[in-house]
Amino acid sequence: MDNSNKQKNVLGEDLESCSMDPVTGWYRDGCCNTDENDNGTHTVCAKVTNDFLQWLKENGNDLITPRPEYNFDGLKEGDNWCVCADWYVRAVKAGHPCKVYIKSTNIKTLQHIDLDTLKKNAIDLA
Repeated sequence: MDNSNKQKNVLGEDLESCSMDPVTGWYRDGCCNTDENDNGTHTVCAKVTNDFLQWLKENGNDLITPRPEYNFDGLKEGDNWCVCADWYVRAVKAGHPCKVYIKSTNIKTLQHIDLDTLKKNAIDLA
């Protein structure tokens, strides 16, 4: 990915890194960067909880089970991960949100969820 066209976060600032351990992102570059091929819109930098992960799994998005064929070890509570915006919205509506790093959440997320909802769940706002 060419960083000269650095993507923006939901605050309109340069997008900050989400996680290098585990390595996350559509591009597996540690950031919640996206493009037109990212059908899942992996743009929300979430600090996942057991409750959030279990809710996702029960609803058809298993991020717990390791998938070695995708070089994916599975997530555990406390991991940071670029989750799909639509899945995050569904989790919020179902009462199972987790915290998010707003400065690491891509501006494209605002096409799915409003900034106030993200701010209510933000870790990195003063």
